[in-house]
Order: sequence, then structure tokens, then C-alpha cells
Amino acid sequence: MTKKMSATASSLPAGAPIPAFTDNAVSVLERRYLMKDEEGTVLEKPEDMLWRVASTIATADASYDKKADVDGLAMDFYTMMAHFDFMPNSPTLMNAGRELGQLSACFVLPVEDSMESIFEAVKQTALIHKSGGGTGFSFSRIRPHNDIVHSTKGVSSGPISFMSVFDVATETIKQGGTRRGANMAMLRVDHPDIMDFIKVKSDLKKLNNFNISVSITNKFMDAVENDEDYDIINPRDNEVVARKNARKVFKQIVNQAWFSGEPGIVFIDRMNDGNPTPALGAIESTNPCGEQPLLPHESCNLGSINLANMVVDGKIDFAKLADIVEKAVHFLDNVVDLNRYPLPEIATITKGNRKVGLGVMGFADMLIYLGIAYSSTEAATLAEKVMKFIDDAALQASVKLARIRGAFPNFAKSVYYDKDPETPVRNATRTTIAPTGTISILANCSSGVEPLFAISYVRRVMDNDEFYEVNPFFEKVAKENGFYSTTLMKEIAEHGTVQGIMDIPPHYRQVFETAHDISPKNHIDIQAAFQLHTNNAVSKTINFPHSATQEDVHEAYMRAYRQGCKGATIYRDGCRENQVLSTGKTEKQDVDQAKVRVLEQQRIKRDRPRKLTGSTYQMETGCGPMYVTINEDDEGQQFELFNMVGKAGGCAASQCEAIGRLVSLAWRSGMAPEPVVKQLIGISCHKPHGLGKNKVVSCADAIAKAIQQHMEGHGHTACKDGNTGHQMCGACPECGGVIEHEGGCCVCHSCGYSECG
Repeated sequence: MTKKMSATASSLPAGAPIPAFTDNAVSVLERRYLMKDEEGTVLEKPEDMLWRVASTIATADASYDKKADVDGLAMDFYTMMAHFDFMPNSPTLMNAGRELGQLSACFVLPVEDSMESIFEAVKQTALIHKSGGGTGFSFSRIRPHNDIVHSTKGVSSGPISFMSVFDVATETIKQGGTRRGANMAMLRVDHPDIMDFIKVKSDLKKLNNFNISVSITNKFMDAVENDEDYDIINPRDNEVVARKNARKVFKQIVNQAWFSGEPGIVFIDRMNDGNPTPALGAIESTNPCGEQPLLPHESCNLGSINLANMVVDGKIDFAKLADIVEKAVHFLDNVVDLNRYPLPEIATITKGNRKVGLGVMGFADMLIYLGIAYSSTEAATLAEKVMKFIDDAALQASVKLARIRGAFPNFAKSVYYDKDPETPVRNATRTTIAPTGTISILANCSSGVEPLFAISYVRRVMDNDEFYEVNPFFEKVAKENGFYSTTLMKEIAEHGTVQGIMDIPPHYRQVFETAHDISPKNHIDIQAAFQLHTNNAVSKTINFPHSATQEDVHEAYMRAYRQGCKGATIYRDGCRENQVLSTGKTEKQDVDQAKVRVLEQQRIKRDRPRKLTGSTYQMETGCGPMYVTINEDDEGQQFELFNMVGKAGGCAASQCEAIGRLVSLAWRSGMAPEPVVKQLIGISCHKPHGLGKNKVVSCADAIAKAIQQHMEGHGHTACKDGNTGHQMCGACPECGGVIEHEGGCCVCHSCGYSECG
């Protein structure tokens, strides 16, 4: 039920359209976006928030023209958002018209090879995260570990150790209580510490507040293609200190991405080919999701057009799209002026280049409305056509603004001036395709340029009640064509896809594809099609089934490079759940990874040795004391589980014995303990026991908690319940819902949580 909300002082004009936010969107708004008093009482309605944003952003026009119709412009901006045709990035929705006033999502900070620069960057990171932004860094300038430090006569600890300092700072700052801190760490492929960087996420206890990507050069990719060695360069003096085989390094990147989803790859030379102001410096890093390359101390504000709303009567309304593009560019340009930047250096370079990033969401919905399958050639062709139209219209809008307001101050140092000095451009970049996990929930459309997350899925609410949430257009189509039923929705939710369900006509099975129905090749084709006409980059996840091989990932990365993408992020379904151990010891880690791969591929049940060692845990349950024994093999892997509760032969005892046998079978067949915990934890019965963190809600829950205790006691990262935030659990840290990997980020479609802020 929605809380009762009072209006803000800035009243919505009479006759303004009232946005039709869904219940889920209102819930997200109340938690994260709407103004509150000191007691946490919500002070504004959703429409008041949109008017607060629109009326604030429109005031920038008065600084260029005292006679400007600010009220009329505010209504244009408001209507565009209220109809869900366009939404700005979250910091703008949260902070416009409020005291904080920080409106940008993306920042890049420089990290030089000195203690002063490193800790200045840590301080600046804290200020940015406090204001609601995310940060990207290149650590490539820091000398490698064990390198000489002349000033102290000691040795360097290397870039990875300093990344940990940034990680701790991010964990401490919670972004003003509204957005979680997020970072991107990048290291050049020719840095001496590159192999350690590639494998750093093998231990999920490390760098939980970072996405990591390898900056890959064209020279390196040529060496991969030709199976050649390439130079390793010490950034301290730019001297070649070694040579490595490119294919071996690339294979390590592929293997680690296959295993954990990271690192991603960024084609840094290609990023710089699109750098509009090379005279001001080179692009070294991006924002946390990789779609916004920025110069050091530069920021960018983003917004997205809802393509679903551009389909009218079964056709794309390009006139409407052009109108929304022009208004959106105007809106975003005003944000540059009104933004309260967290640092003066950021204000200087951001206002000097005036970069904006207009992107899209609802692409999958657009395809469905047009009857086009996401995996078809027609979809890729349409993606290129639509993005070219948006990019061209955005440039025209930027030129139009420049003729009134002037070109961006660094225009004379840009590639635009070199090509045509007589045509001013207001914004150094105009288009970016970002993940839209939260704002697409507000707009009730599909996220970014991703396929649908699901057609029907289970949403769990308080008291473990469940109901099925169905894609509204699929529900409409199913009812109109006579194949809708609650039983069918349940089957789709359990099946995870409409594919193979014979009750659904073939045409609709084809059109209503979801992320895991689509091949990596088709994911890349869509990303590449959008990239052709995007100034900056495209944030997208290339989804793989759990059964995908390292060779599949290798081919995807190569395809992304050959098709002109500026980077690539892959995620193999369930891969994080396979990380059995996190000991921090490289040799042990390599053995564990190899073992997991072999067991995954073979799924051979191991024979029981004559002798095993283990531990027994006493757990208090509603059925009385339970004793859980967990035995390990000689290499420290969980092998079998026994448990005893109540009297022999009782119902609880027999059920627990059955669970123990199934868990043992799973472990002996190579399954990691984390998925077992994930399946058992939180199952409730009529006889819970205990309170708070010691509460046990069933015998199954007790077994899961015993496994957790065992893992923690043996130095392994345990998969907690839905409130811990560990990525391997696949659970949202805020609502316990399913975390989905899309747009280069981890998002929850139930509550709007986004790992990337």
C-alpha cells in the first residue's frame, strides 16, 4: 500500500498530466527518489518530483535569454517525463531542486604514480560518492609491485593494493543514503601486473565495490590474431621490461571471465578514436558500467528515450522521436549549467566540453510491438537505423543550441573544429547507451538495449507470499488470442522462457524471446549495431548459458572486436555460484578453478574414500536440537552431510535425512556449497525457533546455516541470505529478489536496486 504523501511547496500546475506509475515504480520512488523529512516521511508525490526536476532544469534558459518562457519549457520537460518518453539519470531525479544539487552519474578521476595523487583521488572519490555519483579510474600509471621507490629506498606495493584502499573508502561512503557507491578499475594489458589484475576477482571477498576491465590495445589484438608476443612496459619510465605471449594473456582473460563474469574488456584505442578532444588528453578510463569514456576529472550526465513509446499504430513515429531527442538534448545541456559539481576541477573540464549522453531504453519492447524477434537480422538493422536517426537528430539539436548559446568552450581544440570550424557544436558528445535498470522500472519498459528479462516471474513479498508478475504486453496478447491462463503464467515462470511451451503459438514464442533464449552472437550483433551511431559506448551484457565453454567466450570477445564494439562484458549464467573456495592463495585458486571446470563438464559422482574428516554443528530448531555433520575430502572440499534431529523414524528426521542424502549427492557430483545454501536458506515451516540473527525458520534453514558456519570457520566466503549483498548468491541485498546481469551491471527488477548505482 502506498504511503500517504503531502504535496511539496512547488505545486504542479493545473491540467498537467499525471504519470501512471506502476505500484512497483511508486515503491522504488518512495524508497530512493522522493523527498523526505528528518523522520523519513515522504513529502512529495511522484508527479511533484517530476515537476521539481522539470521546473528546476528549465530555469537554466533564463541565463541565456531573460525573456525565455521558462514555465512553458518546464511543462514540456515535465510532460516528456510524465508520459515516460524520456527519463534523466537517477542523480538528476533525486537531486534537482534540492540542497545537494549534484546531477551527474559518471565521473573519472586521475590516479598518478605518487602517494599524494593516490590519496587525493581517494578523498575525491569519497566526495563524489557522497554526492551520488560513480567513479572510474585507470591504475595503469602506478608502477608495478616490487618495483623500486627511489624516495624511500623501498619497493612499490603495486596498483592492486591501492585499489583495495579505494574499495574500503567506497564501502564507508553510502552515497548520501540513496545510491550505492560504484567504481570501475582499469589496467592496461601491457602493465607488468596485468596477470594479477586479471585474476583479482577470483576471490570474491576482494573489490566488491569495483567492476574491473582490461584496457586492450590494437597492438595486443593484432598479436592475439597472429599468436605473437607483445611488450610489457613499466609505467615508471615507459621502458619495456618483458614480453608476453598475447594469446596466453587473452586466454587468461577469457578463462577468468568465463569463471566469474570479470574482467570485462575495453578496446582503449577504439575509445580514443572517438575522443572528440584529443588535444586535451587521452581517454584512460570509463564510468562504472563502461559506456562513458571520460577524460580525467570529467563528468557526464545521462538520460534515456523510451523507444517503446515511439511506436504508434504499429509503426515508428520518427517525427515524435525527433521532437523528444531535441527536448532531451536541451534538457541535458541545461543540466551541465545547473549541476553542483563536487570539485572545482570537475566543473572546469565538464563545462569546457559539455558532454551529454542521450541513450535509449525499451528497445526490446519496441521490437515486440513491431513483431520483430530480437535475434533476427531485422532487429540489428532496425537498431542501426533508429540509433543513426537519434544520433543525427541529437547533433542537429546540439548545433541549434550552439547557434544560440555558443559552442562548447573547447570547441577550437576539438575534431569538430578541424572538420568544420563554421558549424558550432554545443556538446562534445551527445549519445551514450547506458544501463537503465532503475529508470526503466519507473518508465515500465525494458532495460536499455537488452532483451526482456523475463515474460513471467515470481515476485515474493512479505510473509513469503508469492504472485506472478507478467509482461503486460504478453498478457494482453495472450488474452486477445485466447491462450492466457494462470497455469500458463506459472509454467512460464518455472520454465524461465516461453520457448518449448506448445500452448503458445510459434509466432509469439519467436517474438517474446528473453535474454537466455538469445545466442551470444545475436547479443553482439545488437551491441555492434547500436555502437555504429553512438558517440560514446554501449553498455550491454552478453549472456551465456551455464554450459558455455571458454572457447565460446573467446569467440564472443573476438567477434565484439571485429564488429567495432568499444568493449564487451559477458556473464555466464550461474558462474559466480561455482566459486568453491576463496582462500586468496593463487596456487590453491588455480587448482580449485580447474577442478570446478572438470567437474562441471563431467558431473561424475566421486567414490567415497574409506576415511573422511569433518565437523559437527549443533543447531536449535523448532523440532529440537539438530546435529549437522559436514565431512570434507583430502583437498578441503565439502563431500557429504549427515544430520540428526528428533527421534529416529519421525517425520522431521526422515525429511532431514533425505535432505542430507541429496546434499551429499550434489557435493559428490561436483556442485559447490553456495547453490545448496541458496536453495535451502529461508525455507520456513510452522515451528520457527529463535529471534533476530539466530532465528531458524525450519530444519532446512538450519542445515543451510550449518553449512554457512562450516564455510566461514574454514576461511571460505559463505553465501548469506538476501541481505548480505554477496554477488555469488544471486540475491538482491535490499529485497532478496533475483539479481540479473544486464547492461554491464547487476540489477534487481523487483525493487530497482542497482549494483552500479
